[in-house]
Amino acid sequence: MAIHIVRSGETLTSIAMDYRRTVPQLLAVNTLANPNLIFVGQQIVIPGLPPKESIPFTIEVSVSSRTLTLKEKGVVRKIYPIAVGRMLFVTPVGDFVIVNRQPNPGGPYGTMWLTLSKKSYGIHGTNDPASIGNAVSKGCIRMQNAAVNELSSIVPNGTAVFIRP
Repeated sequence: MAIHIVRSGETLTSIAMDYRRTVPQLLAVNTLANPNLIFVGQQIVIPGLPPKESIPFTIEVSVSSRTLTLKEKGVVRKIYPIAVGRMLFVTPVGDFVIVNRQPNPGGPYGTMWLTLSKKSYGIHGTNDPASIGNAVSKGCIRMQNAAVNELSSIVPNGTAVFIRP
């Protein structure tokens, strides 16, 4: 199972929401003396996701260069152009994992949505292909539909996503 390392300001409820799990699901697989008292650096087991170390793929996002790099066993497999968050809606920087996916989410999200372990953020397609390469989203990582479909056919849930400035 995947492991989450508690960060400052997080609660068990916020961690559950980020991973699209319930608090009872987290409690069932974690031995916590008091679920209301978790501490920075504590390991929380996330049920239903494989350990990211067991997955040969990683995704590295560069917000400044507006690229998403897919690596397999540390070797670059493909680099995709992306759109990122606009002013006031910055793309979050940090280490995340793909927790689930939704084909054909509708609206501006194109043909695929890959949910990140941060509530309300994901990697998705677009209904505006000309937006790729720009800072136009509400913080998500936007890709061409064919590109996000290709990516989603390669990487499983649990894949590590590293977003850098």
